[in-house]
Amino acid sequence: MTKQVICNPDEPVVSTPNGKLRGLIVDGTYIFRGIKYADARRFHMPTPVKAWEGVKEAIIYGPVCPEIQTVQPSDNYTVPHVFYPQDEDCQYLNIWTQSPDPERKRPVLVWLHGGGFATGSGIEHFAYDGENMSRFGDVVVVTLNHRLNVLGFLDLSGYGEEYRYSANAGMADIIEALRWVQKSIEAFGGDPQNVTIFGQSGGGGKVAALLQIPSAAGLFHRAVIQSGIIRERAGKEKGPDMTELLLRKLEITPERIREIEEVPYYRFQQIISDLGPHVFMDFGPGRDDDFYRGSIFEAGICEHAKNIPVIIGNVLGEFCQNFAVTCDDGRKNSWSEEKAEALIREKLGEPAEEAMELFRKAYPGNRIQDLLFTDRVFRPGTFDYLKARAQAGLKNTYGYMFKMEQPVYGGTLPWHNAEIPYVFHNADYIEPSYIPGITELVQTIVCECWCSFAEKGRPGAVGAPVWLPYTQNQHAMMYFDEECEAKSADSEEELVNFMSQHPFKMIQQDRSVTAEFFGGGPRV
Repeated sequence: MTKQVICNPDEPVVSTPNGKLRGLIVDGTYIFRGIKYADARRFHMPTPVKAWEGVKEAIIYGPVCPEIQTVQPSDNYTVPHVFYPQDEDCQYLNIWTQSPDPERKRPVLVWLHGGGFATGSGIEHFAYDGENMSRFGDVVVVTLNHRLNVLGFLDLSGYGEEYRYSANAGMADIIEALRWVQKSIEAFGGDPQNVTIFGQSGGGGKVAALLQIPSAAGLFHRAVIQSGIIRERAGKEKGPDMTELLLRKLEITPERIREIEEVPYYRFQQIISDLGPHVFMDFGPGRDDDFYRGSIFEAGICEHAKNIPVIIGNVLGEFCQNFAVTCDDGRKNSWSEEKAEALIREKLGEPAEEAMELFRKAYPGNRIQDLLFTDRVFRPGTFDYLKARAQAGLKNTYGYMFKMEQPVYGGTLPWHNAEIPYVFHNADYIEPSYIPGITELVQTIVCECWCSFAEKGRPGAVGAPVWLPYTQNQHAMMYFDEECEAKSADSEEELVNFMSQHPFKMIQQDRSVTAEFFGGGPRV
């Protein structure tokens, strides 16, 4: 027998402040799915879930938030997805723990999913499964769903006090989930005084936002931002344009504003889809001095965030990776150095020589052609964030870069989402990433760093170099690779700043192959 599942009438059953829940035991890991943590009217703030009598089943996942456009599983090869029924009643969470012993007080890690602020769910990726991470790190893992897109971030504040916080309803859901964790996680063996929030892409953006929301103070104690800061969006202002457009298209006047609570969701889908794919990046928390103060670049670092240790970083390729990119003589790793240098000169022109010199200095272990596929979206924002906290005198911020080349297509820079399986100790789920003997070693180091950070506020792992904080006087960085390295990031930052000043378009991709994996665009 390779897997044993236990689900009896009286085992496993836990007692929470709201009532009893029955889950599963899978090979010794206790799993509770689809736990309701809040209720909410459309566009209103969430309220705590009400108590119940008897024992509720916590065996299947709860519905996920409706999406304007559900991206089809065209990228399932590299990022296997799970698609699940959608419903506006989506405030559900899931828990993995090694025992529901209230005295155990394990570190708690609460995962915030990607998809920008418009799509996704707490179970969307196979890699989000918390069983292996919980077992490996002896931690409690929580994933959750919350309101997204128009349901979570439509600004109706100009139409009455009752909608004052509608532009942050999605963030309010997350805060309510964290309040639930504070009240209930002890029943699952977790320590409410040791909660880490971590998230990737849009989930990283949500972590960054929670650090800027005063009402979230005390609900978490450490934070991890994975590929979550984009320099160009750091100062984005929330505007009413989409609200005005929706109301006009729906023919709803200010006097009849409450009618928007009854509009069938498909009407939002129709109107917003017609605006084009760019509109999905417009969703996000609305700046409001009474709730969300704005990013650290706009409002400075909130007081409650200064004492919270933070890990922040991203992967080397992100959306610039070399999937399906070919030239006359094949994939990038088959190119000669001369061929690669000629392509760089063609793309960059006069700055090419300096760019190549800086790249070799920053990434001495990489082929020069990797310059063409190195992230130019998230890395500048990552450095901005590190510097902002360092300049504030904080010494509890840790930077990283996940740069391990993945074996698919003869060698591919790590794509957006590529580090997630390593964080969750699920890397052997992802066949295109799997390198026998190496994948196991790297995922052990990465997962241990996250779990030790959750436990102590300082990341570290057996077999890895010492990971020092990024400060004003010490620009330390951890580079996760087949051989992990901790060193100064000064050379890399010089390259990042140079490339930000000399942008270029990526090599033309083979669109027939690209479409096979991305369906016209990668998932964020």
